[in-house]
Parts: sequence; C-alpha cells; structure tokens
Amino acid sequence: MALPKVTVNAPHPTIAYAAEELRRYLEQIGADGAGEIRIGLASGFAEVEAFDVADAEVDDAIDIDVRGGSGHIAGVNPRSVLPGVYRYLSELGCRWVRPGADGEFVPRLESLPDVKLRETASYRHRGICIEGSTGFEHVRDLIDWMPKVGFNAYFTQFREAHTFWDRWYSKGDDPASRNKPISIEDAREYIRRTVTELEKRDMLYHAVGHGWTCEPFGISGMGWEQHEGEPPESVKQYLAELDGERKFWHGVPLNTNLCYGNPEARRIINEEIADYSEKHPEIDIMHFWLADGSNNNCECELCRDARPSDLYVKMLNELDELMTAKGLKTRIVFLIYVDLLWPPEKERIQNPDRFILMFAPITRTYATSFSPSGELPPLPPYERNKLEFPSTVEANVAFLKAWQEGFAGDSFDFDYHLIWDHYLDGGYMRISRILSEDMKNLKSIGLNGLVSCQVQRAFFPTGLPMTVMGKTLWDRSIDYEQLAADYYAAAYGPDWRAVMEYLTKLTELFDYPYLRGEKPKVNPESAESFGRAAKTMDEFRTVIERHVDPSAATLRSATEGSGDCWSKSWDYLRLHGQVYGRLARAFQARADGDDKKAAGIWEEVRAFVFDNTEGLHPAFDIFLFVSVVGGNFRPE
Repeated sequence: MALPKVTVNAPHPTIAYAAEELRRYLEQIGADGAGEIRIGLASGFAEVEAFDVADAEVDDAIDIDVRGGSGHIAGVNPRSVLPGVYRYLSELGCRWVRPGADGEFVPRLESLPDVKLRETASYRHRGICIEGSTGFEHVRDLIDWMPKVGFNAYFTQFREAHTFWDRWYSKGDDPASRNKPISIEDAREYIRRTVTELEKRDMLYHAVGHGWTCEPFGISGMGWEQHEGEPPESVKQYLAELDGERKFWHGVPLNTNLCYGNPEARRIINEEIADYSEKHPEIDIMHFWLADGSNNNCECELCRDARPSDLYVKMLNELDELMTAKGLKTRIVFLIYVDLLWPPEKERIQNPDRFILMFAPITRTYATSFSPSGELPPLPPYERNKLEFPSTVEANVAFLKAWQEGFAGDSFDFDYHLIWDHYLDGGYMRISRILSEDMKNLKSIGLNGLVSCQVQRAFFPTGLPMTVMGKTLWDRSIDYEQLAADYYAAAYGPDWRAVMEYLTKLTELFDYPYLRGEKPKVNPESAESFGRAAKTMDEFRTVIERHVDPSAATLRSATEGSGDCWSKSWDYLRLHGQVYGRLARAFQARADGDDKKAAGIWEEVRAFVFDNTEGLHPAFDIFLFVSVVGGNFRPE
C-alpha cells in the first residue's frame, strides 16, 4: 500500500501538526494514493487565488484541490490549515461524533476520491466557553475535537477557571476525588496545559471575564462564594452604594458592582487589566465584564445620574488609552448583559478596533430562535435598580439593535443553549434545531458568531447539538435535516434511522412547556406524556442491547471501519435510557401530584448517575445535571 507524501510550505507548528494529523488518518483509511499532498498557507501556493476576508489573522478560509493522492490543502492563516485538513478528511468519509477516540468514524477506502472545494467560514467567532464541572482531560479532548467540526476559539472564564476545575475534582462527578479541594496552583497548571493545547492548534484564546471588580482590590473573584465578614474598609469605599450602604451584594463579591463614577475605582480596575494583559501575551481576546449581579448599581451622587453603560463605556475608553500607551494589541470584549442591556445615552467607544461587543441574552427563552425578520418591541425605560429583563428573543434583540446604533464594530453572541435547557430535552432534537436556526440567523441580527457558555460535556445522548453548532457556524447555509441524518449515520451505523425516530419521539414526549413552568405543576396531560416517554425507552431497550453486543462491534470494526464509535454511541444510548427513563417517571409522578413519589424516584436518578460516573463522565456533566434538574423535586 502506498500512501501520499505529505509536505508543508511554511514552518509553523500548527501547520506541522495538521500534517501529522493528515498522515495519521490516511494511514487508518488505508487507501492507495501515491503522490504528494502539500499543505500550508494559501500565499505559498501560486495556484491558489487570494481570499477576500476582512482580516486574514482572525477570519478563516480554506482551499482544497486533491486529485487522488496529489494536490494541496491551503488556509488563509495557520489556524485555517488544520480545519482544512479535517474538511478534506470529512470528504473522504471521516466523522467525529464526540470527543475522544471512541467518537471517531474512520472509513476503510481502497482509493482516494478527488476533492475540490473552497470555503470561507461564515462567522469569525466560533467558540466554546468553559462552564459546569470539568477535568483537564475533558477540556483537552474537547479542544482536540473542536477544529474537526469548525470551531476556532476557546474561552477560560476567570483567571484560573478554578471553580469549574474544583467542581469536578472535589465536588462533582469524580467520586475518588470528592471533598478534596484543588489549589490555585493546580488550577493555574490546568490553564497552562489548556493554553498549550490551544497554541498547538493556533486557536483564538479568550480569557477572564468576571473578576475585575474583585481581584484588583484584593478580594477573591474565583467564583460565586460568599465572603466571610464585612468588606475591608480599604475596599468598602469602592463598592456600589445601595440604600445608603456600601457592602457586598448578598454577601457575594463577584455579584457586587462598584462605584464606577469614582475615577479612582476605574483607574484601579483598568491598570490591573492592562498589567495582566501585558503579562499574558498568549491571551488574544481579553474579556472585561462587570459584576454578575443585577439591579445592584451604585446610587451615590457620582453614579446615579448616569446609566451603568455610560460609566462602563467611559471606563473602556480610559482602558484603551492605557493599553495604547503600553503598546498592547490585545482585543477587549465588553458585555451587554442584564442592567447593561440599556445602551449608553452620552458616551461612545472612541476606538472600535480595540473592542468586541458581546451580546449575552441570559434571560431569553430557548423555545424560539433568533429571527431575521419581525417587529421588535420598544425598549422599556431605564429605572435604576428596578429593571425587569426580557424573556422573549425579540425583546432581547431590540436591546442589541439599540447598542448597534452607537457601535458598529466586531461582535458576537454569548449564549447558553447547552448549560441548562438541554437537560430538559429528552432526545436533544429540539435544542439541535434551535441551535441550527440561531446559528443561521446570527448574521441577520448583525453578529459575527458565537461563543457558547456551556457545560464541556454535552454529548449525552448524542453530540448532535454540538455538531450542529460547530458546522453551522462554519457554514450557515448547511441544511439541518441533511446534517442530522449524516450525524446519526456516522454515530450509529445501519440502524441510525431508528435512533433518530426514537430520540425525536423522546423530545416530543418530554413536555418542554411543562418543564419550563408554563403549565400547572399538577397536569394529567403532562403526566401521560412523561409516562409514554418512559414506556418508549423501555420498548427500545431490546434494540439497544442488540447493538452493544461486543462481538457485533468487533465485526463492524473489521469490515466497515467504525472502530468503537458505533458501539460506544449505542452504549451511551443504553445509559441514557436508564437515566432518562427514571427521570420521566419522576416527572410523571410530579405531574400527577405525588411529590413524595417524585422525590423518591429522583433520588434513584441521582444515585444512578453518581454510581455510574465512570461510564457517563466523558459525555455527561453530572454535577450540572443534578443541580439543574434536582430543583424540580425539592420540597416547596
């Protein structure tokens, strides 16, 4: 067997890594293809036409022309070359249905088909933000998977992301490590290792976000924990004054806004951001967010006559001046979120090239998607610390449009599809379609992509929502129905249609309006629907068991090239039936009005997921699942 020779045209570590990946997969595919495949920068190939992109450093585009075993795979920048290799491999039949080796479908081929395509990513920003409970191995495997389906950026919240690592290592899914808190240095080491993985792939690195209202003043801003005791006197003067007092908002420093009308408070924050940026040149995009609370803005005479957004923009302009004086090129993300949804009345950003607008509609519904058309409601008046936040998609977009009237620079959506709501979708089909529609429509509402704030393990029962997100961010014209069918065929093999029908039915039977609190708690129709969901899972169990047979998996691996992919997908489906079958019965009892029975069944669910951590954890964030769903079964 002769494999193509793979050569590179530029000495960049990401291009070298892309070449290694191409060689590795071609060996697994095993097709004869004597020749040479050249990979590298488009500027190094005379036959490749220049790309028309707004910014070649951050916008991704690829050109592929490989006939049999000879040709080129070119990218507009080093980062683009790696997804270019994966796009070529996907045209050969490779698929990546979830992170890890058992999520790879690699076909066996006798010869290499011709592949010719030229693509520019639909959006600049195609990222994932750390959330939930996570170990380093989960993040490492996720980052490895991301470029294979079109993502290009990763965001580690806070300086060390300590709270997310700690949830896994001491509070969450890992029973062996439970109640053994990790140190700050442990968290910093995980960040260093994460950055190494990102640099290998030349992915855009976003960092920090929350914490700038705490850390510069010597107060820990690593998470949402309560502060013991009163604020230090040296700090109290900078805290927001509410009802005549300056103290931590409900005892949580991270949720506490500051006296942004005080020039000294702004100076302390800005100098810390600039110094941190200077010490961390690996950070491409620094997030500067205010507190995570709402209706808690300062009422003192320095602040009360200005909207929070006016004081925020004033601080952003002062930060830009400081960073410019230091010669720093780091881009800064500013956040429109809760109280900051109301745009500034007077201030305007003076240097739009420095800043990226981040739209974070955390109070929106995921029952409907962004729409390219439709009338937007007027903004409600701004009333300091008496605000009600929008729940509909249209009302949220109205605030975005108001901000866009004064800022025409770079921007993206920061959204939460896969942090809470996906746990309430029994088959992952509703959230997948909403994601498809939202990704397609981002451009129509003036946004240049998405950074998804979500659990890192959202592949249970399937990775369809994650795949839809990545692939549609890369190509917003991609057809959802075809993408879903392609995904299921790669994940489950010949019986994929049965799985798709089964999960579609589960999505329909898990009564989403009921789970969102839009129906009475005691509701016979909802109870009947959850009962049918449980029965559906019982009936499908025999189909699943037939496919998790190890001998069948071995035969498939030898003849069709699926490896462990199909077998593992069916095994996750088996576990999903055991978890969600019980959960459906718990919701059935709740809707029947039997709270005691519902709570008892929920305890069975909770025990099962923790007892089966080893089999579940690569695909399922148990910590967040228990936190989100368990609230439905607590005594009122």
